[in-house]
Amino acid sequence: MAIFVDENTKVIVQGLTGGQGRYHGLRNRDYGTQIVGGVTPGKGGQDVEGIPIFDSVEEAVAATGATASFAVVPPKFAPGAIIDAAAAGIEFVVSITEGIPAQDEARVFNTLVRDHPNTRLLGPNCPGIISPGKCNIGITAGEIAELPTAEGPNVGIVSRSGTLTYQALYELKQKGIGVSTCVGIGGDPVPGTNFIDCLSEFEADPETHAIMLIGEIGGSAEEEAADYITASVSKPMAAYIAGVTAPPGKKMGHAGAIVSGGKGTAQGKMDALAAAGVQVGLNPTEAGERMAAIVASL
Repeated sequence: MAIFVDENTKVIVQGLTGGQGRYHGLRNRDYGTQIVGGVTPGKGGQDVEGIPIFDSVEEAVAATGATASFAVVPPKFAPGAIIDAAAAGIEFVVSITEGIPAQDEARVFNTLVRDHPNTRLLGPNCPGIISPGKCNIGITAGEIAELPTAEGPNVGIVSRSGTLTYQALYELKQKGIGVSTCVGIGGDPVPGTNFIDCLSEFEADPETHAIMLIGEIGGSAEEEAADYITASVSKPMAAYIAGVTAPPGKKMGHAGAIVSGGKGTAQGKMDALAAAGVQVGLNPTEAGERMAAIVASL
């Protein structure tokens, strides 16, 4: 098993005819993902390397039976694309777009909750999701992800940082540790999917035997995750929090990565996770080593 996506997931790419959509969409297809169509208004009837293009998500869903969408569109159009996908019955939307205003993100999030509760949004501003050997939606390089094994142990990864998502995958691959699913939730202030959503899914997934969490400064998501872990997660965990040396009041990379009012510090997050029983590494490699030790003990 895996969480959110697997080998049966049928995916459309909103923006497949654009440069980024074509590049990443075809990479996802070549990995083995079922990319069954693309959507670009006004270009219906065309194709990209044999993948049919439709004028609307509604048409694409009707023709292909797609249940997931990879939205690769500029910030101005991303909110509309996400809502279009949800309105057409898409159950899982991955948005990699960076630079969507927080107000627009909040509006999209609340619209999904109110009008389309069966649609899950991953992102925006995230690397996407990969269930190794089964499905890859987004910009993660599939070759850095170790395939899970039937006997395990396999690790589930959830991360706010795109680059550290890749490092976490590669740290485990170098140690021969399989990954059930790796979810990059993104670092924007209003993510469609959060740590707790992923932790809940990993806890219920029989193919996931341990969990790795990658956080960063800013907000309270990691502290909230720590509370959830204490109450509801039985599987062993390792973690790393980026931003130990970040000065207060400075935004570090992600829109949500800012320490303000003495809250959202790396140390505070590390302390909260450690108190919840999570093994916290002081750098990404140490976090990988801690997870390797956990896996060896299972």
